[in-house]
Amino acid sequence: MSYDNVSRVVGARVNDPGSIAAAAARRVKATSLLGEHGKAMIIAADHPARGANGVGGDPNAMADRFELLDRLCVALERPGVTGVLGTADILEDLLLLGVLDGKSVFGSMNRGGLAGSVFEIDDRFTGYDAETIAAMGFDGGKMLTRIALADPATPSVLENTARAVDELNDRHLIAMVEPFLSVWQDGKIRNDLSTDAVIKSITIASGLGRRTAYTWLKLPVVEDMERVLASSTLPALLLGGEVTDPDAAFASWGKALKQPTVQGLVVGRSLLYPAGGDVAGAVDRAVSLL
Repeated sequence: MSYDNVSRVVGARVNDPGSIAAAAARRVKATSLLGEHGKAMIIAADHPARGANGVGGDPNAMADRFELLDRLCVALERPGVTGVLGTADILEDLLLLGVLDGKSVFGSMNRGGLAGSVFEIDDRFTGYDAETIAAMGFDGGKMLTRIALADPATPSVLENTARAVDELNDRHLIAMVEPFLSVWQDGKIRNDLSTDAVIKSITIASGLGRRTAYTWLKLPVVEDMERVLASSTLPALLLGGEVTDPDAAFASWGKALKQPTVQGLVVGRSLLYPAGGDVAGAVDRAVSLL
């Protein structure tokens, strides 16, 4: 990010903190969650708040905030990109940079399950709440919902997710639930990406909350997605995750996008930090799938 842009963001935070709310108030909102291609293309950048800064072989790739913001600005400028997902620090920087006009914006809500921690499954809501998402004029909130059947912290995860789903639905805002069936393995949380496990996570997550009219799912692409996506009628967005084989990943995304419940993609690291470094090219390729 240029020195002028860094100075502008930092200067606003130091000398005029109220300019963040003012930027949110004057932001031109998206007219639809879906683009002209009829699908959502959302760039995810909420990883650092959970201490998950690694991409590929670089454990600190996303820790350089200036570079991350540069990459986000490039991605958000590409035709067909409809929105962004992030924590307050990142979304406020983007507001101050003036790059969120016409985009859908989703606030990341629970980031307390720090990557690699002994309490990782206890994913406390340390980010956005529904009240602030509404006050900022954003479109919804996202919650990571890892279900570890052998971990006693799981019921509180489900309860807090259900509460967030309720509060967002009450305000007619999208509740974007990202469920996984997870297990502890060698002292680390591992998400079970088998077809049956993903289906079970969907059926559990779909029933959270007293209303689901505004609930969407954020789902991994795994084997037998036709059967996976038949497990709920809730609108679904496909997550990208960390991609080791771009060609295989794009092919699997393209195939899954044909299913009736799938409304688009939410992709972060694989587009912001693609092999070869061409952010614009990676984003354009993803948009072409829509």
